[in-house]
Amino acid sequence: MLGLGIESTCDESSIALVEDGKKLIYCNTYSQIKQHEVYRGVVPEIASRAHLEKLNHLLDETLSKTGIHLSQLDYVSVANQPGLMGSIMMGAQLARCISFVHTIPLVPVNHLEAHLSVIRLEEENSDVEFPILGVLLSGGNSAIFLQRDWGDVSKIADTLDDALGEAFDKAAAILNLGYPGGPCIEKEAEIFIINNPQHSRKDFILPRLLKSDSADKIQFSFSGLKTALLYAMREREQEVDQARLIGQLSYEFQKVSFELVTRNILKSVQATGIRSVVMGGGVLANSALRIELDKLSQDHKVRIMYPKSKFLCTDNAAMIACLGYYKFRKGQTFALDFPISPRGQFTLN
Repeated sequence: MLGLGIESTCDESSIALVEDGKKLIYCNTYSQIKQHEVYRGVVPEIASRAHLEKLNHLLDETLSKTGIHLSQLDYVSVANQPGLMGSIMMGAQLARCISFVHTIPLVPVNHLEAHLSVIRLEEENSDVEFPILGVLLSGGNSAIFLQRDWGDVSKIADTLDDALGEAFDKAAAILNLGYPGGPCIEKEAEIFIINNPQHSRKDFILPRLLKSDSADKIQFSFSGLKTALLYAMREREQEVDQARLIGQLSYEFQKVSFELVTRNILKSVQATGIRSVVMGGGVLANSALRIELDKLSQDHKVRIMYPKSKFLCTDNAAMIACLGYYKFRKGQTFALDFPISPRGQFTLN
């Protein structure tokens, strides 16, 4: 069964072909980072214009390189929620046109749920069974979900303020690093700990997050850490070795953030009894976080799954086509006037 995926919810334009929900044939993605980095964040009008300019080209290139014709498709899947309204509209219109011209079933899907499905494109995770705990860590989401089936998803933990990816962007701005912030902070942190391997928790400038939360309270919050980082930079602006200070604060910001992530995962496992955890979102591309997750998995006998391919952690159409396959098999197709929404709801009415 051959499916086409279209992703345009934020600042990646992407087209992908997936077979049987588990074999990635081709994925063609255009990143808008260069267009947004001067603003240190995504500008909605620029994003939607870029999708308008790029999506048709990406589609033509994908079909040309694979030798596949649109008439061969069993379904076309597109992310219709959540995200930037103008950007979602660009992908939705392309999907509608393909469906109308070639009489191909339409499968709109939730972008967040797609992040939780993408691991099935990697063979070692093709046997995942429900229920699972789903953890999303991205520029727009820091949340934990209970997923009982496709489309049967409920949120059990959320962020009180910034998402983790957003917090990394803001922290990088405070440290005068580049955009997006995550990779810049990761690089500085890695250099620092290589040169200072004895740096331990007692040496930290930055505080532990939500340390007073009870065992049954599961939530994220990163704004206080961001404020502590800002004050730390101001109080130490006269230090001679600013490069070392930036490295130390990058390492501590990353370490403290990831400690909250692993703590909340463990709390969720203990609260639900579910020991299969699927993770998605761009923050999962961070190598230090992967090490922390692998240690948590080993120490507490929890199966923690995240895409081994860092590309599949970021927004891409492969995950849309993958989820579309499972929705299509359940008969969840929609007419040309399917709804789109900037907010994420896991079922369509």
